[in-house]
Amino acid sequence: MTATIIVAMLAELFPNGISHYAVGGLFVGLGAAVIYLGTGIAPGASTFLESTLSYGSSLSRFQQYRPSRDWRVVFTLGIVAGAAVYALAFQDGIWTTDVQWWRLLFGGVLVGIGTRVGKGCTSGHGVCGVGSVSGTSFVGVATFLFVAIGVAQLVQALGVSP
Repeated sequence: MTATIIVAMLAELFPNGISHYAVGGLFVGLGAAVIYLGTGIAPGASTFLESTLSYGSSLSRFQQYRPSRDWRVVFTLGIVAGAAVYALAFQDGIWTTDVQWWRLLFGGVLVGIGTRVGKGCTSGHGVCGVGSVSGTSFVGVATFLFVAIGVAQLVQALGVSP
């Protein structure tokens, strides 16, 4: 294939360009590196969320993160604050979707359950695990993606819209 054909194919896949994805990926990678260099722990959002639950639950599952939960909560709040600052600075406010709040909440709960059943999330496996050439993470990410693509196709075929 010539370079022109490849560029045309990419342009079709990314009609809004790829620069914002590249910059976002740079920030995600930089954040993961800072956490790893500062703590020696590969960051994953599902573990951070689970450690936050240790404040409200006495279950031993959540208490395992108690010694390191404070910095994890700060990092989790930073994710939310960073998204809000970006939305306020570069978009028309924080709420930028037509999806109803209850669908986002229900979807978030399902994703949260899935990350625990799947032994991790796309940030932990996808960014840190694949980046460190973990075979388990390669299988996990491939599984996450194939199932997500299948569910998205099913939802679209059923005609579900925001």
